[in-house]
Amino acid sequence: MATAAQNKIGLREKLGYGVGDLASGLYVNFFSVFLFYYFADLAGIAPAAIGLMLLVTKLIDAFTDPMTGALADRTRTRWGRYRPYLLLGAIPFGLTGVMIFAPVDLEAGALLIWAYVTYTMCMLAFTAVNVPYGGLLGVISPSAAERASATAYRMFFSALSGILVGILGTTLVRELGGGDEARGIFLTMCCISAFAVFCILTAFASTKERIPPSPSNGSIIGDVGVLIRTRPWIVVAISAILGVTAIASRASSARFFYKYVVGDDGTPVFLFLDRLALFLTALALGQISGVIIGNLLQRKFEKAHLLIAAGALKAGGIMIFFILPLDAVWPQTFVQFLVGIGFGFLMVLSFSMFTDIAEFIDWKSKLQMTGLVVSASIFAVKAGIAFGSAMPGLVLGVTGFVAQGEQSGSALMGIQLAFAIIPAAVMMPAAIALLFYGLNRDTIAKVEDELAIRRAAIT
Repeated sequence: MATAAQNKIGLREKLGYGVGDLASGLYVNFFSVFLFYYFADLAGIAPAAIGLMLLVTKLIDAFTDPMTGALADRTRTRWGRYRPYLLLGAIPFGLTGVMIFAPVDLEAGALLIWAYVTYTMCMLAFTAVNVPYGGLLGVISPSAAERASATAYRMFFSALSGILVGILGTTLVRELGGGDEARGIFLTMCCISAFAVFCILTAFASTKERIPPSPSNGSIIGDVGVLIRTRPWIVVAISAILGVTAIASRASSARFFYKYVVGDDGTPVFLFLDRLALFLTALALGQISGVIIGNLLQRKFEKAHLLIAAGALKAGGIMIFFILPLDAVWPQTFVQFLVGIGFGFLMVLSFSMFTDIAEFIDWKSKLQMTGLVVSASIFAVKAGIAFGSAMPGLVLGVTGFVAQGEQSGSALMGIQLAFAIIPAAVMMPAAIALLFYGLNRDTIAKVEDELAIRRAAIT
């Protein structure tokens, strides 16, 4: 049986693994704020068309995410099962991100096709890197406590990406664009992509896979069948989809809220931060705080109970923000910080729960399918991002939004729906789902002990 010292992950490795999530975090946060705005407001494509694109492209992910996870589970190389994908996928990940915002001179219809093609390519590259990266978390140590600690480092850097986009991203768009917002978005994405490649390669070079692969795996279809019959995974996936939907809808509509509802012209209100940057930074700082607090609390409390409390904090904070006066900059900032704490809880706890579920399936079914479990879970998060990012497009499309124009009362209400009311409402079913999770701390401890004995016997 492996000793506690052998299961231990050093600080350097935790930092190296965590840095890897800066790459996907920077993409997700930047896309959440600027992608819908770039095509719907700056490029003039119908909001509903972009919203539909964000949903349709997830149909491809519904196939590619689980397949990538299953393929990674069956990969055998001298670098391990999951790490090779980080090495091979880093460059495509960077290049496809830049292509989305490339300054092409196309009519609206052709530009929409360009958006479909480049965004789909980027999501394929994202899958090729992020799914194995998530699977790596499941084999980085057989200890649930060590995996939870590595998850906390990962989510710290994920939250840090939000701060970087909030502070540097919005500032770079303004400064690099020099009055041309589209150019600023493209050049900022170039910087993000180059840094993301570095982060992915750092994660590859810094980490080690400690759980050996089983001698053989079952069929992919059989593994998927087991997964979709596993109640804890279904519960956490539903909660993750809805929890991320709320944040993504809020982020995608934030620029519209400040531009058209508040009437903000981008003037800095604190140092060099305008109101949008302050809004995003408050969320990210709250997320970091939530990751730290959630990681500490999960050692003493059930993760599902903590997630329910986090959902209540998010929903309450969003509604308080909604009823505050539009010029209440600092009260809004503080409330957004509280929303970020709830979001930090969601991210650190849900990903920790996903790896627990992978171990539970291994223990119960003797099927080692960490990559598949995590990939399907990542798809749940991506689905939440898609639903949340598409929500403003669908709502603005039916409420009469006019790109770069004067907005009607119904259009302004549509922005408020996407920014506050819908995000708060979806937290209720997310909390209800978690009541059926079923895995507690004692069960996970039993699973960990018995798997350690089984794996020692195989070795």
